[in-house]
Amino acid sequence: MRAFAALLDRLSFTASRNAKLRLIRDHLADAPDPDRGWALAALTGALSFTAAKPAMIRQVVEGRVDAELFRLSYDYVGDLAETAALIWPARHGANREPELSEVIDTLNTAKRGEVQGLLEGWLDALDADGRWALLKLVTGGLRVGVSARLAWQAAADYGGVEVADIQEVWHAQSPPYADLLAWLDGKTERPSAMAHGRFRPVMLAQPIDEAVDLPRLGPAAYAAEWKWDGIRVQAVSEAGVKRLYSRTGEDVSDAFPDVLAALDYEGAIDGELLVLREGRVAPFGDLQQRLNRKTAEAKLMASHPAGIRAYDLLAAEGEDLRALPFAERRARLETFVAAVGSDRIDLSPLVPFETWDELAARRAEPPPGDPQSAEGLMLKRLDSVYEAGRPKGPWFKWKRDPHLIDAVLMYAQRGHGKRSSFYSDYTFGVWTEDADGIHVLTPVGKAYFGFTDEELKQLDKFVRDHTLERFGPVRSVTATREFGLVLEVAFEGLQRSKRHKSGVAMRFPRISRIRWDKPAKEADELATLERLLEQASA
Repeated sequence: MRAFAALLDRLSFTASRNAKLRLIRDHLADAPDPDRGWALAALTGALSFTAAKPAMIRQVVEGRVDAELFRLSYDYVGDLAETAALIWPARHGANREPELSEVIDTLNTAKRGEVQGLLEGWLDALDADGRWALLKLVTGGLRVGVSARLAWQAAADYGGVEVADIQEVWHAQSPPYADLLAWLDGKTERPSAMAHGRFRPVMLAQPIDEAVDLPRLGPAAYAAEWKWDGIRVQAVSEAGVKRLYSRTGEDVSDAFPDVLAALDYEGAIDGELLVLREGRVAPFGDLQQRLNRKTAEAKLMASHPAGIRAYDLLAAEGEDLRALPFAERRARLETFVAAVGSDRIDLSPLVPFETWDELAARRAEPPPGDPQSAEGLMLKRLDSVYEAGRPKGPWFKWKRDPHLIDAVLMYAQRGHGKRSSFYSDYTFGVWTEDADGIHVLTPVGKAYFGFTDEELKQLDKFVRDHTLERFGPVRSVTATREFGLVLEVAFEGLQRSKRHKSGVAMRFPRISRIRWDKPAKEADELATLERLLEQASA
């Protein structure tokens, strides 16, 4: 457990991507089996312990520490695992420090009533770093700045293989990945990837630089299609095994049984998961109602019917099509989708054009019949094979320019992980008039990125210097017509929302600039957002 704790600790304080890769690679080289395999599973999000929940951890800690002291400490630190690890009063004479594999094996077989006692014993035996790592492990919220793809890249670097080779076999393996690691050690042949219903590594697009890329690209060599505003998925149905994967390879099948039932074919489709009503794309907010659920209620499936808008065909009737050029795969896809004949699966139409200027004009207009459903365009070389990763040149994404508004900071909340000491999550609002005609702020969004580390320090200082009230981990700040901090907020789109007091919800809001120079009274009004909504739906 000590080596795993040291790895998490160093990862949490390391900003450099290359440094994180070295740390994981070295851990794979130095740690024994099966601990290194379990560490890889933890970093990629492949572990889940249903019996150990945050509420149980609070209960365990409050059994040893005054509840009010714990609450105040949690409010100050901002991270449950870190607070519990630091405040835990270990008892002398505790048992030996557990190994990582021992913790995982025990939790996988423990009954719910046994978990609390197990946690107490392990917390007694570990030091503060070990306790922090243990609690991060059991809750699944590592928050050390490592994505599954970064961990795969580190494993690829360790074994001297391509990351696409790791992704190709990953879903045919299971933790603690003994066969995979033996292959990376050079002791065995590459494990078989031929599992039915497996995930294929996804091909991604490069953002286009209009000034640099368009002049050197020939329009005739590319096809264009809309970049739909949903989530990228891979819908696989092979030998009776049906799976729906996110672009990172996460199995999201349980949340979409209605889509899974429509996969009446033999093959693998790459497409966009959307809420589709009579063939029209619903706003992204409707899809959000279906995301991140372990199950789907019949009422929700009826009111928010999900489907797939197909982009590409990766496999059909046992044949791997990824080495074929896009033009040929596209032709096969059109025939394939027509043969499926499901109202849950339709074809993403190509956007006709002859010149880049013509396509730029099309990009500025919404897709016919779906005014709020596209983020921009995708460009794909007609001769491009389906290549895992983000190769330069074959595919480009040409997103619409984001909307910008000036809003006033209203509330701030502590972040997590390395940001747990900073107020880094910001709620902002725009002006509207109340029943008496007085200007008041109404919240319209929340953002926690878009600023530099130095700007974060400045924002944190502003929050601390101008706090009005505290609500647990949240602080309200001074925000009046005479004084307030204006934030320029960029966002991809708007939709109406009954969940928000303002009646609107933003898509992908982020801090574009801090307007230290702008008076709060000159921030935008809710009417500005209402006009944007009207224009989008016109």
